[in-house]
Amino acid sequence: MTEQVMAAIDGSQFSEGVCDYAAWASRALDAPLTFLHVVDNHPQTAEADLSGNIGLGSREHLLEELAHLDEQRAKVAQEQGRLMLKAASERAVEAGVVEPRTRQRNGTLVETLSELEDETRLVVLGKRGETAHQDSGHLGSNLERVVRSLHRPILMVPATFKRPEKVMIAFDGSKTTRRGVEMLAKSPLFDGIPVHVMIVGAETGDNRSQLDWALTTLHEAGHVAEGEIRAGEVEETLRAYKEQHGIDLVVMGAYGHSRIRHLLVGSTTTAVLRKADMPVLLLR
Repeated sequence: MTEQVMAAIDGSQFSEGVCDYAAWASRALDAPLTFLHVVDNHPQTAEADLSGNIGLGSREHLLEELAHLDEQRAKVAQEQGRLMLKAASERAVEAGVVEPRTRQRNGTLVETLSELEDETRLVVLGKRGETAHQDSGHLGSNLERVVRSLHRPILMVPATFKRPEKVMIAFDGSKTTRRGVEMLAKSPLFDGIPVHVMIVGAETGDNRSQLDWALTTLHEAGHVAEGEIRAGEVEETLRAYKEQHGIDLVVMGAYGHSRIRHLLVGSTTTAVLRKADMPVLLLR
């Protein structure tokens, strides 16, 4: 099966952004687009089981009622999902996508994406799902688990689409980010988009040679590319560079160069994701 752009939608405020960025990626990559909605019949925020607080005589009846309500909730969730998939498909067609597909599954998002990994080229996710806390600094638990579980590029997107015009790769010389530079160089997703390579660290011979390699790789592939080495705290330095140069898409490795691996992703990546107001492409 042809690898496709897999866009996970739900009832969150990010679904329109997911739809629009997925349509952009599908057209740029000339890859099929599939919208995915997963009905989680056992959400983490499930209501407390109060049946033990009722007298024995009515408990059996209450359990029957609760089972019926669960069934009704599942049916409503499935129907809501079908309507969202239909709306997403229509929106993608308006954006120029030919015959987007839709899939609805029962289970969890992480399990479903893992099952579909072999037919996935790129995963597009909102920063938070519909059940996540709405604090702008909160990173959705689904996103955390997906990043930890999948070995495909993941595009985390904001709620509103803006066509990327400048891309920055946070580069540290690791195997992941070197592959990221090579991917950027040849991917049609970034055709015609200027690329900035940013190394946060000291001006050393090794860092300079790493930067030169990255810029040469991009230039030889026909990209307009520039880069810098800057000292400072990583997340703050990257943010300052983004603002100074008008960057509107960031590419990062999900793990940094350090020997100690954090539970989710490198601490720098996590900090950037939490504060991101633009799409971030995570590489594994």
